[in-house]
Amino acid sequence: MNSRRTILTTAVVAAGFAVTGLTAAGAEELETLKEEGVIRIAMSGAYPPFNFVNDQNEVVGFDAAIGTEIAKRMGLEAEIITTAWDGIIGGLLANKYDAIVGSMTITDERDEVVDFVGPYYSDKRAIFTQPGSGIDSLEDLEGKRVGLTLGETHEDWARERGYDINTYKGLPELLLELENGRVDAIVNDSIAAILAMNAKGQEYEMFADPTTEPFGAGIAIREGSPELAAEMQAALDAMMADGTYMQIAEEWVGADIR
Repeated sequence: MNSRRTILTTAVVAAGFAVTGLTAAGAEELETLKEEGVIRIAMSGAYPPFNFVNDQNEVVGFDAAIGTEIAKRMGLEAEIITTAWDGIIGGLLANKYDAIVGSMTITDERDEVVDFVGPYYSDKRAIFTQPGSGIDSLEDLEGKRVGLTLGETHEDWARERGYDINTYKGLPELLLELENGRVDAIVNDSIAAILAMNAKGQEYEMFADPTTEPFGAGIAIREGSPELAAEMQAALDAMMADGTYMQIAEEWVGADIR
């Protein structure tokens, strides 16, 4: 965990005086967004079915739909921005966008540098292998090649356990590496991987990580913006209460994942 904290701290420093100014002006951030009429929402664009680029070169998926609906209820237009996952918090702190709606796990470590709205869904870590691999426990991963997305919390977990890991930009690459046998197993949030492999007809075996509890995915915003956080949370709560959340979840995931 120390390595990830160092990376996050470096991201804060790299954002420089811009971050200091934004923190001081945090109470006015909602007002500024209302004046501009647009909220810039970041995600990787490489995490189907939660967020990905379709054949029309549009960023779509569960995350994109949730972010767009929240913006609409706030009277704002959503501008979706894709960026590499391992630098996504640094980009938020540097004011390259206003929020991250990208299936980001809420952790105490991240909460030290950003504020979270939500969670807006929950999931659990799982390990996926090819059928007949003989890998069906965490102990079986020792000495095997394990694939993960760079910058995700699963990377920290795998490094702490001492696994031999390869990192990639997103879930599509992970699935391809597993299918082609370049890694023996991949570690990912269970829902996204299951849906993506079922959609492409990829055969797999899986088991849940018994060492971790289910976790919540939240919307990250810069610290010091309580009015923005409150309005986004109110929009999310209203979506969950009036059935809109379920419509979005059914369309993209096929189930209620709260």
